[in-house]
Amino acid sequence: MPLPPLAIYRHDRNERALITLVGEIDLETAPLVGASLEGCLRDGIRAIDVDLTPVTFCDCSALNAFLHASQRIAAAGGTLRLHHPPRTLGLMVDIVGCAFLLVDPPFGHRPSRPRNTPATRSPVPPRRPVPPVPVLSGGVL
Repeated sequence: MPLPPLAIYRHDRNERALITLVGEIDLETAPLVGASLEGCLRDGIRAIDVDLTPVTFCDCSALNAFLHASQRIAAAGGTLRLHHPPRTLGLMVDIVGCAFLLVDPPFGHRPSRPRNTPATRSPVPPRRPVPPVPVLSGGVL
């Protein structure tokens, strides 16, 4: 019997919940993630931690589910924090600029800089002239 693509485990302690996701988060399973986070909110939980250590795959629908849930939870006065995200999710967070969701950035993750802060540039080495490539006669390269 094949394993389900996503398993969701919830552990409550007072007004805090730990959601552990195991498997794949994609277009098919992202609504389950959203429903699980919405269930916490409905049950009065205002601090939600999501452990992503056992996630084997996630796409942009996972990020969309987390961003939507974060908005709803913040509107209710709560917080959503993602722990140990897979590298792909960390890269998407970098691109979108929503590092506020992450507690433990993955290896190589660049935290997004605050708005209205000038970007620092790394020094660019001077360009060296490229020598011309000789053309061979009598054939095609």
